[in-house]
Amino acid sequence: MHFLHASKIINDPVHGFIEINNSLILNLINHPVFQRLRRIRQLSLSSQVYPGAMHTRFHHALGALYLMTEALEVLRRKQIPVSDEEYEAALAAILLHDIGHGPFSHALEKEIIRNLHHEHMSIALMEYLNREFEGKLTLAIEMFKDTYSRHFFHQLISGQLDMDRMDYLMRDSFFTGVMEGTIGADRIIKTLNVSDNQLVVESKGIYSVENFIMARRLMYWQVYLHKAAIAAEAMLVKVLKRVRILVENGEKVFLGEDLAYFLQNPSAKENLSDEVLLRFIRLDDSDITYSIKQWQFAGDRVLSELCKMLINRSLLKVHLQNEPVSPELLLEEKMKFCEQHNYTPEEAAFFVFEGKVSNQAYDYNSGEPIMIWYKNGEIKDFAIASDMQNLQGLSHEVVKYYLCKPKA
Repeated sequence: MHFLHASKIINDPVHGFIEINNSLILNLINHPVFQRLRRIRQLSLSSQVYPGAMHTRFHHALGALYLMTEALEVLRRKQIPVSDEEYEAALAAILLHDIGHGPFSHALEKEIIRNLHHEHMSIALMEYLNREFEGKLTLAIEMFKDTYSRHFFHQLISGQLDMDRMDYLMRDSFFTGVMEGTIGADRIIKTLNVSDNQLVVESKGIYSVENFIMARRLMYWQVYLHKAAIAAEAMLVKVLKRVRILVENGEKVFLGEDLAYFLQNPSAKENLSDEVLLRFIRLDDSDITYSIKQWQFAGDRVLSELCKMLINRSLLKVHLQNEPVSPELLLEEKMKFCEQHNYTPEEAAFFVFEGKVSNQAYDYNSGEPIMIWYKNGEIKDFAIASDMQNLQGLSHEVVKYYLCKPKA
């Protein structure tokens, strides 16, 4: 393939000017597989709550690329050997870390291709690109999969203090206007170091890490798990489930060719062939949005009503609680809905249902804790080094259960 060699400067609203001088990275950015991320919303339907949350996976990937560049430069200045090949591979890996996301990101992650995690699709697409780029992404894939001998590169890509998390917290905070998500990424990056092939944070950066953990917790409850966002995304999932049922029953439903392919081929996950990959990368948010607009007028009453509600932001109401929703309460609410709107119990399950969400700001049992490095050479787990009184609470997975139903 023809490689671009010119440099490029991109003006990013979060990080300022991002300068790119690497020809492989520029060619990856200009590739259609990556350009597709312009059409994948970073925060799915959170714009139903925060109107400014219209940024894309494309924005985020470039931001993570910038932070990775900063981190690698810091490590080099601290005499951590990073070869030019490793430098380029780490940039490519973080740039491509999200290419496996489908329409509306996490919301439909397991619905387009049943139960397929986006990271598995990212690896499949990286390997697809690697064939086209004549093996130039081999090391990047090894870093991403954590099969490369120098483990700290993987930690920079996918860890508890990685460039991915740092950028999405900064970016999502910026575009939603939720200032509680503000973190000192520059300070954290400048205190990064490597010890025994593990990423560590110098002790002077511990308070910035504490702020990072707290910001992550607040962003989850205020943005990612906002009740209206939960409702909107749950409704979107219900729409796809209803369409799948109608298709399986042989009923006529408007479907674009590529979406029809996945709804009619539930085993696509088992064989990520080039045909599956090419069809997948042709799908983005616009395909689903256009389909929802068409399904408003479907003959199926359930599908039509759900789509009208989404289009007009007439969202279901989420009621959060600390205990699972009892089967008795769920049945009672379903039957009440059936009586009020003349639906069958099966149909009512698309409007009245239960679920759960969880938030864990820091997982010190993950086997990959954040490590704090002291000048005397001592290294401590962040959970031990920090004097935050509520760190144990932040490390505990908080699970909330919800009942979703129409507003009274």
